[in-house]
Amino acid sequence: MSADMTQTDKLSRVRSNDAPASPSSSSRPLRMRTNTAEIDSTITHPGSVKINVTGAFIVDQDSSSPTNVNGSTNGGSHDTKDIRLPNHTAVVSHIAVDIGGSLAKLVYFSREPKSREPGGRLNFMNFETDRIDDCVEFMKQLKIKQQKLNGSRPGELCVMATGGGAYKYYDKIHEALGVDVLREDEMECLIIGLDFFITEIPREVFTYSETDPMHFEEPRSDIYPYLLVNIGSGVSMIKVSGPRAYQRVGGTSLGGGTLWGLLSLLTGSRTFDEMLGMAERGDNAKVDMLVGDIYGTDYGKIGLKSSTIASSFGKVFRMKREAEREAEDSGGLTSGDSDPPSSSQANPPPSSETKAPPFSAPDISRSLLYAISNNIGQIAYLQSEKHSLSTIYFGGSFIRGHRQTMNTLSYAIKFWSNGEKKAYFLRHEGYLGAVGAFLKRQPRNWGRRGSFEESGGLGLDREYPSPGVG
Repeated sequence: MSADMTQTDKLSRVRSNDAPASPSSSSRPLRMRTNTAEIDSTITHPGSVKINVTGAFIVDQDSSSPTNVNGSTNGGSHDTKDIRLPNHTAVVSHIAVDIGGSLAKLVYFSREPKSREPGGRLNFMNFETDRIDDCVEFMKQLKIKQQKLNGSRPGELCVMATGGGAYKYYDKIHEALGVDVLREDEMECLIIGLDFFITEIPREVFTYSETDPMHFEEPRSDIYPYLLVNIGSGVSMIKVSGPRAYQRVGGTSLGGGTLWGLLSLLTGSRTFDEMLGMAERGDNAKVDMLVGDIYGTDYGKIGLKSSTIASSFGKVFRMKREAEREAEDSGGLTSGDSDPPSSSQANPPPSSETKAPPFSAPDISRSLLYAISNNIGQIAYLQSEKHSLSTIYFGGSFIRGHRQTMNTLSYAIKFWSNGEKKAYFLRHEGYLGAVGAFLKRQPRNWGRRGSFEESGGLGLDREYPSPGVG
């Protein structure tokens, strides 16, 4: 596999290999039969809920993966990594939204359109928080569709909300939809969502390296303790000792919001995906001072390669100073005491000898992405050492399956731990809180191998009364 292939290409290739022809086929290899699943759009009346995650798998985007209830994007972005639940037959009466400082992440369940087979899928959408009205409008369309297709009455839909926006936009959502909005604790939802993905969804959790871009881990039940590094606008680091035993042990204000803010100032980019795209094309060596720039080679005695960053943006000042000296020598800069230049001097004709800038916006983007990712990786390692945690999961919308981000975080953990620890990533890394809020509406132990309640089982084959709306 080419090292230059984007992570999106890799994920698409993996997904296309995962998608089974028929979830019920007994001739399909076990790996495909149990792959993680997409989720469609049905939200029905609360009552008895029976959830079945047997045979869940992640599928590639197809014609049944909706971009919007009405066919348009409505300001949102549909994540193609839907989760198919081929054996779930009961109705689901709620949607979940995790509203952070930069993005609002939405999860909802729906039946397979034009299909006689049972089951449905979980759909994943995200909106920029600045466009929260688009997110609310999308939820309103879900409600309308729900009533039309399932005959549910107004008020039967419930919204499970988490994140800071669950409080900031509570009145807006409640008034626009006219339904119950239940606010759930953000940290608890993150843990519930992560536990679900770790224990129930095949080909969800993976490690990353340049030589083995996506090495998937099998779902398992013995998951505690671990460290969750959730990278959103800022960064929270959470020590998880059990299903409901967790503690925020640290974090940093230098997160996705920092990258977004600084790059919007330095490059003029307007979207986070545009910034990541520029970072993909950039060369940080034009901006960063590397070990090789100082030593001329590796510093093998302390394990530093010549390509290791010694100082982020370390070359910028020197290049700027050299450019100013050249301008002074050529008369381009004055002391400010001379007479104002004439109009012909103020606007000299363009010269073919004008030197190109020493670095570009993509170079700046890559440098800053590395700086923030390296900082997060080192702090995460230090927290894992302090709390004796060998397993480190990275989540949050900052990552977005971006190859350089994952490689930087993986390298940092491997380097500082001398190869004893690994960084683990998830294909739904940005939706941990939203999925956790979605699961909070479900009966205890829904689709979880004892990860929600220590004494609980899977909870797959029994009917449970839906929790009352408070």
